[in-house]
Amino acid sequence: MAKKAKQNVDKIVKKVNKEFEKTSAQIEGLVNDALKQFDSLQNQVQEPVRKLLKEIDELRDREMKRFHEEFERRLNEFHELQSSILERLGVASKEAGDEVKKLTDEVSKEAKTAARDAAPKKTTKAPSGTKTAASKPSAKTPAAKKPAARKTPATRKAPATKAAKPVDRSDLTLIKGIGPATAKKMKEAGITSIDQIANPSAADQEKLKAFSNIKGYSQLGAEAKKVN
Repeated sequence: MAKKAKQNVDKIVKKVNKEFEKTSAQIEGLVNDALKQFDSLQNQVQEPVRKLLKEIDELRDREMKRFHEEFERRLNEFHELQSSILERLGVASKEAGDEVKKLTDEVSKEAKTAARDAAPKKTTKAPSGTKTAASKPSAKTPAAKKPAARKTPATRKAPATKAAKPVDRSDLTLIKGIGPATAKKMKEAGITSIDQIANPSAADQEKLKAFSNIKGYSQLGAEAKKVN
C-alpha cells in the first residue's frame, strides 16, 4: 500500500514538473516575441528619425555653402568697385596736378618773356646833334605791342595734353565697371586689349562669357567704345 502511494506521488511530481517546464517554455517564447517586436518597432521609429536628421544636416550644409559663396562674390565685387574708385580718383588727381604744374610753368615763362621784352634796351651814345635809330620812339613800338600778340597758355594747353597723354589700350581698368582684380582675370583669360571688349570677335565673346556675373556686364562693350 505504501509502495503504491509512493508511485502515485512520483507520477504527480513528474506531471507537475512537466507542466512547469511547458509553462516556462511558453513564457520564455512570449518574452522573446515581445522583445523582437520591441526591437522591430524601435528600428521603425529610429530609421525615419535618422533619415530626417541626415536631410537636415545636408540642407544646412548646402545653405551654408551657398551663403559663403554669395558673401565671397559680393565681397569681391565691393573690393573691385573700391579699387576702381580709388584708382580713378588717383589718376584724376595726378592729371589735375600735372595740368596745374604745366599751366604754372607756361604763365611763369610768358611772364619772364614779357618782362624781358618790356625792359629798355641800351643804346650807344651818339655824338651831339645826331639821332640814332635806337633813340627814335618808333623803335620801341614793336616791343610794346608784342605781349598783346602772344598766345595765352589756355590756347596751347589742349594740343600739348593730347600729345602727352596717349591712351593705354591694354589698361582694361579704363573701362567703367572693370577693377584691377577683374582686369587681371581677363588678361589671364586672353582679353588683353580694350578693343577686344569694344569690338569682340567670336572667340573674344566666348572668353567674355566667363565674366557675365560681374556687375554691369551688358554695358562693358559700350563703355569700352567710350575710351579713346
